[in-house]
Amino acid sequence: MTTTLLICEKPDAARRVAESLCDGGKLVKHEKRGISYYEIINPQDRILVCAAIGHLYSVDRKEGSTRKDFPIWDLTWKPRYLLGKNQEHVRFWIEQIGQVSREAERFVNACDYDIEGSVIGATILKYACNHADRKAKRMKFSTLTKKELQEAYTNLTDRLDFSLVNSGMCRHEVDWIYGVNLSRLLTESAHEHGGIYSTLSTGRVQGPTLRFVVEREREISCFVPLPYWTIDTTVEVHDAHLPAQYAKEKMDRRSEADKVVQECSGGAGAIGELESQESKIPPPAPFDLSTLQREAYRHFGMRPSHTLATGERLYLEALISYPRTSSQKLPPSIEYRKILQGLSEQQEYRDKARSILGFTKLRPHEGKKEDPAHPAIYPTGNVPSRSLEPVERKIYDLIARRFMAAFGDLAVRQSVKATVSISGHIFYLRGIRTLAEGWMDLYAPYARIEDVLLPKLNVGDAVKMVDIRSMDRFTQPPPRFNPSSLLGRMEDHNIGTKATRAEIVETLYKRGYMTGERIKATPLAFSVIGALRQYCRKVIDVDLTRELEEMMQEIEHGRNRRELVLVQAIDHLRSAVAELRAKSRQIGEELGEIIRQNTQEQVTLISQCPKCSSKLSVVRNKKTGKRFIGCAGRWEKNCTFSLPLPQLGKLTLLKRFCPKCGFQLVQTKSRGHRPMTSCSKCFSGERPSSSKPTAQSSKMSESD
Repeated sequence: MTTTLLICEKPDAARRVAESLCDGGKLVKHEKRGISYYEIINPQDRILVCAAIGHLYSVDRKEGSTRKDFPIWDLTWKPRYLLGKNQEHVRFWIEQIGQVSREAERFVNACDYDIEGSVIGATILKYACNHADRKAKRMKFSTLTKKELQEAYTNLTDRLDFSLVNSGMCRHEVDWIYGVNLSRLLTESAHEHGGIYSTLSTGRVQGPTLRFVVEREREISCFVPLPYWTIDTTVEVHDAHLPAQYAKEKMDRRSEADKVVQECSGGAGAIGELESQESKIPPPAPFDLSTLQREAYRHFGMRPSHTLATGERLYLEALISYPRTSSQKLPPSIEYRKILQGLSEQQEYRDKARSILGFTKLRPHEGKKEDPAHPAIYPTGNVPSRSLEPVERKIYDLIARRFMAAFGDLAVRQSVKATVSISGHIFYLRGIRTLAEGWMDLYAPYARIEDVLLPKLNVGDAVKMVDIRSMDRFTQPPPRFNPSSLLGRMEDHNIGTKATRAEIVETLYKRGYMTGERIKATPLAFSVIGALRQYCRKVIDVDLTRELEEMMQEIEHGRNRRELVLVQAIDHLRSAVAELRAKSRQIGEELGEIIRQNTQEQVTLISQCPKCSSKLSVVRNKKTGKRFIGCAGRWEKNCTFSLPLPQLGKLTLLKRFCPKCGFQLVQTKSRGHRPMTSCSKCFSGERPSSSKPTAQSSKMSESD
């Protein structure tokens, strides 16, 4: 009997794989030090299923080099527990997989079939399983349903997908070299020449992405609004009051607009022409990851990273297909009818799914994008085995309705345009209505198209001007990015991958480079991008980043080699690092000043001390480490005023004030909890104290 070892990406996936492959055999769950693996004994073979917890190996400097060595060009792959704190548990996972692998003669990478899954499985097989990657096979699947997993195990490939593995490893290596060298250079420059320490970062994708945000912010700040005038009118037709559009949408001079108002006020006319046009609107394409992220942001305000994390949970529950896909295709092999029958068993989709099942032929409308690894995102048809969380329910509902909409009929809309002449001036009445809902009914409530109805009109019908006025307006600056539109800009310029773009956006938030849902670049972002633009523009060059991305995609398709791309990337970076090091003093002084100002703003309150009118700021007790609000006049004016602060969570000073006492509010945010807003002054009872308070502030309000 042959023993086969399967490496899965996550524990939940390993459990589903084990349960699916135990078809009439014996399934035993083993557990050591809190880590589980599964043993399946079938009549034909014995299967061991082990899980990773994402990447167990990562890139680091080669042995022999120290943290003092800079810049760093030599790298190697190491276990994650050697690279940072709080990673000791990774050692246990690697040791257990290594021990189990000694029992196996055959090896399979059963991680998710994408670049990251290929790298995770290959590195584990190579380093933990004594170079088993050389003889291992690959298991390919797009859902964690029993049928597909069994078919994937029956149809293993003869070898690993090494082109995908090399492309993924090269991307990790290039990103590490860029990140470790550039980030360290910025951080140390600010520390040595700016006199302040703060972790700064930039990278191959992070720099150009931040450049988008900074350039948009600069456009907005430099924008000079120009005045223009429009005509707002209301006319009466058949006793109905309707808005009318003046033929010239914008006028550069007030006098021109005033002349139109003067000549048409109180005037009358008639409908001269009627135009009617029908348009057929095809169904939307099935979701790829980026369109799912954009739709989730549009309808639910969910950030791209949150949407991806939610989609991955639904995938591990076998409710949807693999979400990290760039495909908009639904091949017949996924069995449309079976999925729709599964959806028809769920009450909220029953009627619509059954109506689609009544079609003679099922042919989905598809988009242009393709992914060789996976189809578009679709529901598996499985009924959820538990009550989904509200966020999970929203994403699942969006995916299920989008899938059904892809099979819908064309929607038909009729637009009507009536031309009206009053005092020699032309106005238009416009209406639009839905003649056939088609796919829009299947995608409701996410297909939001409103009708604008006009009464029945005929050529020659009398039209009376009821109200007309000129409106002063100003041109508007370009809109700020939001997380979704920034993701779209990255995709348009082909920087980053579908799996990493959302993470890059979140990193820029965490580093303090961006704030708000309508993204605003911080002074620190301006300083970092300004320094890189002045002293080494190539580091934030979008074209260079795209060129490297395309070279790594060539590795994926077997048209380039990992070693060659890495050498080219290092050559690009070597000169960039030399240029930045030569200007480290100027860079450090600029960054240090901005960091100092930014840090001071984060801890200084707008509200003043009620006793001595000095500044208030967040300080810490040197002995206990407890934070509290203290008065800057405690030395010069001997002021003892202080207020308590919450001790847990990240603290933010809000630009909002208590409705009861007018004192500045604070907000704390802990992982897994909603932000909590509170007023330190109300909680303290306004009792100044020389002691350093440690009590938690009372809850004032909570927000999502």
